Amino acid sequence: MSHSVENTISAAIIKSFSGKFLDNLALDVAIVGGGPSALVAAKTLAQNGLKVAIFERKLAPGGGTWGGGMLFNEVVVQDEALEILDDFSIGHKPVEDAPGYHTLDSVEMASGLIFGALKAGAKMFNSVSVEDIIFKEGKVGGLVINWTPVERLGMHVDPLTVTADCVLDGTGHPSEIINLAVNKAHICLNTESGGIMGERPMWVDSGEASTVANTQEYFPGLFACGMSANNVAGGYRMGPIFGGMLLSGRKAAKLIMEKLHA
Repeated sequence: MSHSVENTISAAIIKSFSGKFLDNLALDVAIVGGGPSALVAAKTLAQNGLKVAIFERKLAPGGGTWGGGMLFNEVVVQDEALEILDDFSIGHKPVEDAPGYHTLDSVEMASGLIFGALKAGAKMFNSVSVEDIIFKEGKVGGLVINWTPVERLGMHVDPLTVTADCVLDGTGHPSEIINLAVNKAHICLNTESGGIMGERPMWVDSGEASTVANTQEYFPGLFACGMSANNVAGGYRMGPIFGGMLLSGRKAAKLIMEKLHA
C-alpha cells in the first residue's frame, strides 16, 4: 500500500488534533465563548499553571471585537485597562480632548488576545458548540459539546463531554451556559431574583462598571464574565468600549484561581 504526501498531511492533522482533544477532555477550567473577557481570563489562568480550554461556536474566535463600532474597526478602552493591553503587546493611542480614553485597532485587539491566550498555554476548540452541561451532585462539572455544523444542520448526532472543575460562561449577551443551568438543572443563581435578571439598555458608564462588578461565581463551579455576567445580573450594555470586558476577564481568572487554590 502506497503512502502519498496527501496521506501524510491528513494523518498528521488527525493525529495532532486527536492528541490535543484527548488531553483536554478533563480540565481545570472550561471556558465557553472566545470573546475578549474570556481570552484575558484564559491567558491569566494558563500562565498560572491551570489546564484551560476555550470552546468557541464560531470559526473565528474574538467575539464582537472584530467589527469595532458599526464596522468602523476601532474600539475604545480606558486607562485602567491599558496594563492588560500592554501585557498582550496590543497597541493603543490616546483620544484627543478625552483624557483617560484610548483607541485601538479592533482587528489587532482580537488577533492579539487570541494569540496571547494560546501562547500562554490555553487551548482553543473552534466551531464547537455547547449544547448542555454536566450537572452532578449539585455542581456544574463540565460541558456537553458537538460540532457547530451538526447543531446548525439539525443532524441527529450524539455529543461528547468534557469535564471541568470550573466552567466560565463567556458567551456574551445570551449567557447561554447559565441559561442551560437555570432551565435544565433548575438551579438558583447568586442574583437578586435567583434567576437571570436580563440585560438593560445602553448606559456606558454604568455598563463598564457593572461588567466587572457582576463578574462572579453564580453557582458552585459556574462563573460568568463580560456581557454574560451583565446579562445574568441585570447590568447595562456599553457598546464598543472594552476596558470593562478586559478587566472582567482578569477578575474572573482571579476568582477561579482562588476557588481552585491555584
